[in-house]
Formats: sequence, C-alpha cells, structure tokens
Amino acid sequence: MIRKFVGAVAAALAVMAGLWLMIAPFALGTQPENADWTGPTTSEFFSGLGVTVFGLVGVIGFVLAIHEELVVRGLVAVKQRVEPEPEPVPAAPQASSAELASLLAPLVEALREDMNNSSRGGEHRQNGKATLVGLEESR
Repeated sequence: MIRKFVGAVAAALAVMAGLWLMIAPFALGTQPENADWTGPTTSEFFSGLGVTVFGLVGVIGFVLAIHEELVVRGLVAVKQRVEPEPEPVPAAPQASSAELASLLAPLVEALREDMNNSSRGGEHRQNGKATLVGLEESR
C-alpha cells in the first residue's frame, strides 16, 4: 500500500515538473515576446508536455490501484448500481385488414381523382410525354 502511495506522489511530482518545463521559457524570459518560438522553447515545451502526460497516466494508474486495494481490504464499500426495471409497454391493438381498408379507402379515392384531374389539365408533365429542354425552348 505504501509503495502505491509513493508511486502516486512521484507521478504527481512528474506532472508538476512537466508543467514547469512547459511554462519555464515564458516565465524566465528566455522566449522573446511576440516572436516565433525558438528551438529551445519548442524542445522544452514538448518534452514538458510528454512528461506531464506520462505523469497523469501514472497518477491515474496509482490512484486506481490504491482504490482497488482499499476495496479488497474492505475499507471502501463499492456501491452497486441499481437499474430500475423497465415498465412494460402495453402492446398496441392490432388492426384488422378490413379496418385498414376502410381507413385507406378515402385516401385512395382522393388520389385517383387527383390523377384523373391532372391528366385532363395538361399543365403537369406526364412521365415520358415531354422533356424539360423542350419546355424551356418553347417559352
């Protein structure tokens, strides 16, 4: 347990060292203001970023190991997730084909009437009757 705690502290120190490497060129004035980053600034910043990421992974790993150790020893109780039982959805009543036919009959009649009226009017283009190019030329 002590080794895991020491590892977590060492990883946290690595995070702090990495953060210092990232901000040191700006804090100490080695990077000129309003200028592109110099070679040493780029090198220090990205090496500090790597150390910080590595330290964060270490901290997370050690903290999870400490938590697991505490659970095994019984010092930390793990909460069980209680998922509520889903309420059953009542099934929709099935409509018979006769009911569906009676519901769709007015729609079919309206569509049939619309098709008969549009074929008499001549304004609407029927499939295969006229091309769009021919209609544009006649204007």
